[in-house]
Amino acid sequence: MSNLQDLQQLAEKRRSIYALSNQLPVSNDDVVKLVEHAILHTPSAFNSQSARIVVLFGDDHNKLWDITEETLKAIVGDEEKFKGTKDKIAGFRAGAGTVLFFEDKGVVRNMQEAAPLYADKFPIWSHQTSAMHQYVIWTALASLDIGANLQHYNPVIDQKVAEEWSIAEDWELNAQMVFGAIKQPAGDKAFKPTEDRMKVFG
Repeated sequence: MSNLQDLQQLAEKRRSIYALSNQLPVSNDDVVKLVEHAILHTPSAFNSQSARIVVLFGDDHNKLWDITEETLKAIVGDEEKFKGTKDKIAGFRAGAGTVLFFEDKGVVRNMQEAAPLYADKFPIWSHQTSAMHQYVIWTALASLDIGANLQHYNPVIDQKVAEEWSIAEDWELNAQMVFGAIKQPAGDKAFKPTEDRMKVFG
């Protein structure tokens, strides 16, 4: 980023994009490097580095959404009632990949033991760490003209995801970010007045 305006424009460019295709404008390696950079340089409370990330491409990406569809269909049961959810999941499957965001509960426990005065806060700070990683990766994807949207099908898919990709028991799934080429941009966004959302003193 050369200046503040560039940073602000990139923040505006990051939107929830649902119309995606699997033809990325960059290589899979470029996406992996983007995620690796985020893991290294996104902050965490007490430098705990509790974030854990799995990136799925191709058949593995499709498998995630197959698992999600099968799991939700078993819960809903009724085929007609499930149609809307099935169509939504088909839209996710149409993307190029998914980033799975986890937090390592073992790291959180260790931090609680090391700093018991803040023990009740570390789970909260862990979720904040995950949120920062989500935002950084989402915005970085937008910088490469890659669309993305964030989903939360945890905890209903957690067990099957852990079994399919040999996820460590302490890794807790927090979110799933679908990404791909942008077929249709996001629409206009409504904003609540800033005077209702912030205060300035001094």
